Amino acid sequence: MGSTIPFSPTNRLLDSLPEKEKEPFLADCETVEMTFGQLLAEPGDNISYAVFPLDCFISLIATLASGDQLEVSMAGKEGMVGIPLVLGAQTSALQMLVQGAGPALRISSASFQNHLARSPILEGLMKRYLNVLLNQISQSAACAHYHALEARMARWLLMTHDRTHGEQLHLTHEFLSSMLGVRRAGITLAATALQRRGLINYQRGRITVQNRAGLEEASCQCYATDCDIYDEMLEQVSRRTSISESSHAQDKRSFHFG
Repeated sequence: MGSTIPFSPTNRLLDSLPEKEKEPFLADCETVEMTFGQLLAEPGDNISYAVFPLDCFISLIATLASGDQLEVSMAGKEGMVGIPLVLGAQTSALQMLVQGAGPALRISSASFQNHLARSPILEGLMKRYLNVLLNQISQSAACAHYHALEARMARWLLMTHDRTHGEQLHLTHEFLSSMLGVRRAGITLAATALQRRGLINYQRGRITVQNRAGLEEASCQCYATDCDIYDEMLEQVSRRTSISESSHAQDKRSFHFG
């Protein structure tokens, strides 16, 4: 009888840290279970924790005075929420809403900022992720203005699929209209078009991705741009970490034989 390898969720951002940096950081983290619809912060709220998703994802949502909302970014196992803490800020300008349930690591804001102050490597990683986030927000703004809804929905579904363990997404018309900033009728037309092309199956608030490659072709270029920026950031971190560790090892050898 064959054995199965259990799914082991991780956070790619934290995994990019050297072990000597990651171990003390993880020692101050706790694992929590995020639930669908859980509100982590409203605009103006104090940020109590930095949260690093393991197998969940969290939407960052801009709220207008009229009450209208638009998702400007999302964070899953590739990132974190609570990025204002990196800049020394204590409050959130955006709503933080759990859209995909699952486990996450969290660390108190005070402890997180203490680690940032002690670790230039961690601080550098978080600042690079901040740059990725700013690019994603800028890309989303341009995308919402210039690209067709069908392509935008394909991009959003791909981003969500990347952060979900499984093919099925739990999404309603109301939720999608809020995230994409359009009327529900527009969501119906776009979802129907993607379904007719055999890319998704949409029934009773559940979307199943049926043709991932086709969905990537249907998406605007913004999705590939987001991925490229993130991958470039990780490559930069990897190169800097390798150089730092090599330099540290050389220093140890010089001291030992000096």
